[in-house]
Amino acid sequence: MERLIKPVRFWLCATILILGLIGCDVVRQAASRLPFIATSGEPVERVSDGDTLVVKDADGKNLTVRFACVDAPEIAHTNKEKQSKRTSDRNQFTWGVKAQERVQELVQQGGDRVTLNITDSDRYGRKIAEVRLKNGTFVQQVLLQEGLAKVYRPYLNKCPSKDLVQQAEAKAKEQRLGIWSDSKFVNPWEYRSLYKK
Repeated sequence: MERLIKPVRFWLCATILILGLIGCDVVRQAASRLPFIATSGEPVERVSDGDTLVVKDADGKNLTVRFACVDAPEIAHTNKEKQSKRTSDRNQFTWGVKAQERVQELVQQGGDRVTLNITDSDRYGRKIAEVRLKNGTFVQQVLLQEGLAKVYRPYLNKCPSKDLVQQAEAKAKEQRLGIWSDSKFVNPWEYRSLYKK
């Protein structure tokens, strides 16, 4: 009996070791396919507007990230836009600055680092991503809850947290927060198509 136990123990240990090594490789390969850039968060170089920021990637290159799921009001980019007296411009840009400032606050609260769940790329080469702070705060959800952005429905099917963002928007709309309190506000996508020519 003792003779039989030693070979069985040997093969059992060898099998466990082999399965463990295979399992580690499978886990490593699966982790390499995850859309997250890094779990510790990427350093934010700048907040471009209420739904776009620039991070420094693992190679030290700047990566422009457009927020998935939402569309925030526009900000003035050119001197002509900054000096515009048109009511639609002033209204859009006022809300756009508020959204941008809120994103800057959130990024600072997160130690100037964010964690990205990249869901797509756009025609401008930007990465589309869900953006979270180190403590798990979902930046898009905050913007929607405070009425500083709207759900961008044309791409909602590519939004892993679509139920969460729709609930956040519905709550802000119901409470008439932010842009929901402004009867003159034009949706960012409509503003771009009507006025940004």
